[in-house]
Amino acid sequence: MKSLILIVLATTGLHAADSIDALIEKEKPSLIQLYEHLHAHPELSFHEEKTSARMAEEIRALGFEVTEKVGGFGVVGVLKNGPGKTVLVRTDLDGLPVREIGSVPYVSKTVTKDDAGNDVHVMHACGHDMHMTCWVGTARALVASKDQWKGTLVFIAQPAEERGAGAQAMIEDGLFERFPKPDVCLALHCDSGLAVGSFGVTSGPATASTDSVDIVVKGVGGHGAMPNMTKDPIVLASQIVLALQTIDSRELHPVEPVVVTVGKFNGGTKHNIIPDKVELGLTVRTTSAETRTQVLDSIKRICRGLGIAAGLPENLLPEISLLGPGTPSLYNDPDLTARVTGVWADAFGKTSVIERKATMAGEDFSRYTMTPEKIPVFLVWLGTVAPEKVEKAKQTGEALPSLHSPFYRPEAAPSITVGVKAMTLAVMNELNR
Repeated sequence: MKSLILIVLATTGLHAADSIDALIEKEKPSLIQLYEHLHAHPELSFHEEKTSARMAEEIRALGFEVTEKVGGFGVVGVLKNGPGKTVLVRTDLDGLPVREIGSVPYVSKTVTKDDAGNDVHVMHACGHDMHMTCWVGTARALVASKDQWKGTLVFIAQPAEERGAGAQAMIEDGLFERFPKPDVCLALHCDSGLAVGSFGVTSGPATASTDSVDIVVKGVGGHGAMPNMTKDPIVLASQIVLALQTIDSRELHPVEPVVVTVGKFNGGTKHNIIPDKVELGLTVRTTSAETRTQVLDSIKRICRGLGIAAGLPENLLPEISLLGPGTPSLYNDPDLTARVTGVWADAFGKTSVIERKATMAGEDFSRYTMTPEKIPVFLVWLGTVAPEKVEKAKQTGEALPSLHSPFYRPEAAPSITVGVKAMTLAVMNELNR
């Protein structure tokens, strides 16, 4: 019985001389150069002007009909190749306000202004430079094999994934009205713990919904030696931080996945002055709409209740606000997931496909399925770490650099090779079904 990959190759009619491996090998030097350029020149969310222009240039040169500035600096490329299905492939564009630590020649030295006007270092600490490189490489491989498939490609380069807002911005700017509506949507994401050649796969619920919550804890300031003359917001804010942890441990079912993390605690200016306010910043992760509502309601109740207990009048009770609509949880369509991973199991070996638990990280790729038609989507975690490093970490217990770490960098050449081949096979398989 032929393997799935042989069936795919037979269906597409690929000849040995024009195999995907040969195409990738030919393009690899320029793809590595592209990756190093993107890594060295990251841009923050909704400021991806030069990055998006480069992506538009790359696929326009391949014959895609390209539209720029969709939902900010989003790029949409459409390539029609006869009748058939439509497959959307997404990459993301933005970097993070992280100062890279490393000695490679292409280390990011970029410093820019953030939206608040602060000088910040910028780095592709989440692998979006690798995502873009694989996206371009896949487009090149598919165009070089145009006689082997039929249908329509929709390649999109999305802004502001790190802020969970870029997908919604592109959708609101008419992504599914102005351009061919896809039958399926595909994307990959770097994994900082998996070896190159491996794929982390989650069928069904795959990522959490994310909400950013700001809390302003008010008080009555005064002298640090006379706390009885004040209403100390630092003490109250500290009580709130601890109380918020009881939402998960005491209000929800013990196996319900929830994260409430206070990542910002700003208050005070001097040792002996009690301030009149403290600012807290939270990230909230849940996997169901019902739990999300319950957790957000509990945050409001706890803040108000502790404010009352501290003796604050109504006008000084803590203020709670949500930043934007948040990011819904990602649901990988089981049928699409099974089809794609079946092809990869035959192409790379069954052991390359590793079942991965759902993560409490967020991914606004989830929004592309939230249409009336519920477009099937599948996001895979691409292994990017040298196998010997993964093995050493297992033996020593030493943690590998995580995503968003200043030390994280994918193994460029092999990650590109595997990522491009995997996505090209996935797209061809869907187009030729």
